[in-house]
Amino acid sequence: MLANFVQATYVVAGVLFILALAGLSRFETSKRGNAFGILGMFLAVVATVVAVWAPDSWRGEDWADRMPSFVGTADVPALVILVVVVLVGAVIGVFKAVRVEMTGMPQLIAQLHSFVGLAAVLIGFNVFIEIRRELEAGHAHEHIGFSMAEIWIGVFIGAVTFTGSIVAWGKLAEKIQSAPLTLPGRNFLNLGCVIAIIGCGVWFQNTQDWLPLILLTAVSLFLGFHLVAAIGGADMPVVISMLNSYSGFAAAFSGFALGMNVLIITGALVGASGAILSYIMCKAMNRSFVSVILGGFGAATAVATRDEQGEIQELNAAELAQVLADARSVMITPGYGMAVAQAQYPVAELAKKLGEAGVEVRFAIHPVAGRLPGHMNVLLAEAHVPYDIVFEMDEVNDEFDETDVVLVIGANDTVNPSATQPGTPISGMPVLRVWEAKKVVVFKRSMKPGYAGVENPLFFHDNTYMLFGDAKASLDAINTALPAAIER
Repeated sequence: MLANFVQATYVVAGVLFILALAGLSRFETSKRGNAFGILGMFLAVVATVVAVWAPDSWRGEDWADRMPSFVGTADVPALVILVVVVLVGAVIGVFKAVRVEMTGMPQLIAQLHSFVGLAAVLIGFNVFIEIRRELEAGHAHEHIGFSMAEIWIGVFIGAVTFTGSIVAWGKLAEKIQSAPLTLPGRNFLNLGCVIAIIGCGVWFQNTQDWLPLILLTAVSLFLGFHLVAAIGGADMPVVISMLNSYSGFAAAFSGFALGMNVLIITGALVGASGAILSYIMCKAMNRSFVSVILGGFGAATAVATRDEQGEIQELNAAELAQVLADARSVMITPGYGMAVAQAQYPVAELAKKLGEAGVEVRFAIHPVAGRLPGHMNVLLAEAHVPYDIVFEMDEVNDEFDETDVVLVIGANDTVNPSATQPGTPISGMPVLRVWEAKKVVVFKRSMKPGYAGVENPLFFHDNTYMLFGDAKASLDAINTALPAAIER
């Protein structure tokens, strides 16, 4: 009876995870999708905790054949430890989720990926310990070769995910430099690591010994570190998506090792969706997916300096208010700086006032504006910007030459003309061609380059003006001056 309950709960949880992904694919249904995911995970955890400590009186005749390998093996102290750890994890998760800002979401996601990777490594070790105990006790283990393969592949992917995610977190949180680590012959080094890992995996599969598994784990940890360390800041959004995929596949192999269907389903969903998203992002950024994974981009240095570009032009908030009041069409291109300044609310207010004055206002969103896909869309929706004036890059990139004023608020690499030139970390990346507009106004705190470390020639164009200062304060000043400017 209990076996039916646990397996049915796992099936329901799997269906809820599928519904969660479907809901999260659209902004309008994202809240519902998130709720499905939360409910699915809650049911999966409850079913697992119940199954771990299943008394003999609750088991049916087909218990052993229908339940995961770990079920019914825990005593009371083990169950208490499990419940305590789950509660501690839940408290930490709630604490992090409540405190994190939208600008810190990529770093938080990288941290969560590292936990999944570490869990996959520990599960692999634990399953191997249990199998060795069975073998040493003289019990035959069916399909030992497949079981060993599940263990070492899961440990390999988990270890790569663990260290890779830590490096990604460090780069996104600016704990370490975003510039790529370019060791001599780095691609051959990566290839050598992969060959060594496969060799250790075959060795482990044939001998069921600790030494090859430990060596495999050590090399995998280094490979995860080096893969992400060799990738520059311009490609970090793809890296986060890629690590999401890795964490899913690590969870799936852990599910195989444990005989746990819900973990296999969940891991496969996360792994496949992450891989698809990574491919879509690479296509949008004109990147080779394989080359990004191998650290093939981000090694170049900036091609221009401020002195080589000329002088900048500045204007203040009152002057810009008059420019906007005189315009017929305005395009707003937000970036990570807008998120940092929490400027989405005055941006929404500005768009509303201009619209009421008869000015056509649109938002142009780069696929990787911010540091995650959809980052800017979420911020604008949070500020109640009408979704019908928010457009993706491909929808409006050919219309900048017909636009009177473009406001670049906190964006840098995504509007950098250097992407059209060879030899830079962002070469070949599609960008918003804001420089084709009649007038461009860039909101920035300083002349510091963007996350990719590339100087932006846009700042020195004849039709570009700089508005320095905090974006939120600048926009508040513009909103204050705008009514008077419109009346003139």
